[in-house]
Amino acid sequence: VQVVESGGGSVQAGGSLRLSCATSGYTYTGYCMGWFRQAPGKEREAVAAIESDGNTAYSDSVNGRFAISKGNPEKILNLEMDNLKPEDTGVYYCAVDMVCARGVLVQAPKRVGFWGQGTQVTVTS
Repeated sequence: VQVVESGGGSVQAGGSLRLSCATSGYTYTGYCMGWFRQAPGKEREAVAAIESDGNTAYSDSVNGRFAISKGNPEKILNLEMDNLKPEDTGVYYCAVDMVCARGVLVQAPKRVGFWGQGTQVTVTS
């Protein structure tokens, strides 16, 4: 399975960024997919997830500001990030085959099956 993120960068607080993730090398259509982030000195945390039926879940810190979606074809995963804050700074990772629980975001990075290489997001104040 290949997972490749794109779209990171630097933006001022209040701005927007869109991340994309191209996945390939698998045929199973039931994976839960999502985005994690890791700030310097902190643990990797899930911020958004989307199940195979389109059900989504977000962390409290990004709910209402971030939107996860699947592209066309559905092996493309997007993360639209609006009203960005300095605390959103970190490396963002796309995840395929993560634990999902019907609208509840599960923090289980060790149980992710496949990771991308990560893309840096920097939000300046």
